[in-house]
Amino acid sequence: MIFSLIMGYFLLTQPSTASTDHLIITKDGQTVTIVNREEFTFPQTGLPLINSRKYRSFLDKLDNQFSVAPENASLDPNGMIIPERTGSRIHRQAFTEQFYSYFFSPEKAKMEIPILKVYPKVDSELLSDIRSMRIGRYVTSFNPQNKKRSNNIQLATKAINNHVVFPGETFSFNKVVGKRTVAKGYLRAPVIVRGEFSEDIGGGICQVSSTLYNAVDNAGVKIVERFSHSRKVPYIPPGRDATVSWYGPDFEFKNNYNQPILIRARTLGHLLIIRVYSSENINYLPRKVPYLPY
Repeated sequence: MIFSLIMGYFLLTQPSTASTDHLIITKDGQTVTIVNREEFTFPQTGLPLINSRKYRSFLDKLDNQFSVAPENASLDPNGMIIPERTGSRIHRQAFTEQFYSYFFSPEKAKMEIPILKVYPKVDSELLSDIRSMRIGRYVTSFNPQNKKRSNNIQLATKAINNHVVFPGETFSFNKVVGKRTVAKGYLRAPVIVRGEFSEDIGGGICQVSSTLYNAVDNAGVKIVERFSHSRKVPYIPPGRDATVSWYGPDFEFKNNYNQPILIRARTLGHLLIIRVYSSENINYLPRKVPYLPY
């Protein structure tokens, strides 16, 4: 029998099967929760209908509790490969079929949570291949004495480091770095808003997006979206910056090559260094980009 959440509810032809017994849900043989059937049914209907909204919320909570995100292989500061890690998640279709089957059993029942393996997109073999050839590079300088701004630069740099963009994929700076918040460690630092200097959480990260723009432009990839600041910035040649804001402009580029590309980003003293790597089999056409003295 095939069960579907899309219908919103399930109607069984035998009302007598509805029971107040509990459903015991286990993982690895250990009880994780006990479900009371009455909590999922519509009261005072006289019919064994399951409240699909409550069920979806219940399954989402279980999924959040027991799912483990996979981890891509990455490179440490010394260039050594850190192996990938396989993740796992609940097999939602199998869980739903078992849940509805057991739920309407007239006797007490027990079910084991079905788990699916989730494999990372980037494994050690792929990473070993695409770290072999540098196809782009750019370096800018910043004032390490400005602690708040330097802190934000380092956080954003860490967020894009080791990121792999597959052929045909579009990289979004805002999506990869995420919202800049105090909870993530970002601090208030100078920003440019409508041509005027101000302060906001995450000030300074535009130097990271600008340095990245020039590195990937040097690699010859397709620039999808880029906006300049409303006034000149000191760390990049005029017209070579890429301003970003969570509720505003983004910086995006598309990997138009036949191989994945790897972003390597780091700070070293007063320098922000971003390099772009790929496989030796890549067919790429680099572009020259202007530099400021640093």
